[in-house]
Amino acid sequence: MKLHADVPESRVIEVLEEFQGPLYQRPPVRSAVKRQLRTRTIYYIDYHEMQDRLVLFRVGCEAGTYIRKLCYDIGEVLGSGAQMQELRRTRVGPFVEDKTLVNMHDLSYLFDQYKQTQDETIIRNFVYPMEKAFEYMPKIIVRDSAVDALCHGAHLTAPGVVAVNSGIQIGDPVAVFTQKGEVVALSKSFVSSEKMLEMDHGFVARTQRVFMPRGIYPKMWHSVE
Repeated sequence: MKLHADVPESRVIEVLEEFQGPLYQRPPVRSAVKRQLRTRTIYYIDYHEMQDRLVLFRVGCEAGTYIRKLCYDIGEVLGSGAQMQELRRTRVGPFVEDKTLVNMHDLSYLFDQYKQTQDETIIRNFVYPMEKAFEYMPKIIVRDSAVDALCHGAHLTAPGVVAVNSGIQIGDPVAVFTQKGEVVALSKSFVSSEKMLEMDHGFVARTQRVFMPRGIYPKMWHSVE
């Protein structure tokens, strides 16, 4: 972040701490979403160092947070004005910069090696299975008999549930998996995880996005005209 005027380091640190927690944001004029007020959570702001008017810090935030708007708002509170000077994304969910990300040079080299050898172990160094993206999401495991119906957009009902992570609340996003560990769909929970295990009928989660193609698992449901 670049400050537009000189500010004591102690004051900068103090204001950064004030921006942790839920905050209101209106996306900048040049943004990909509608400019309406919304709430985003700043989980932490770790101050690193300050040189002249440049401030280096790390932010852990909810998806959809605009860091350039955060810098602008910090500048307003400081009274100096501020702008985002440089942004480096070090993590998105389970994808961490120093462990799972691949630069374009390595990507080009590995892909050339794969084309020459057709060795899948090479391409797996930079292409991860879809399930990796859901590593930290709460999960519901379903019976094989429920999979194809979900692939057709059906909502998940209680008889299809085999197991569920604890701590799921009403309205939470959940990843629906097969018993083999394959992701089927992204859903929103109708009930808590405790209630889900008690139910013997009724809907437990609304299907929002399907990832598995139809026909992978046998059809075990009937159409109603």
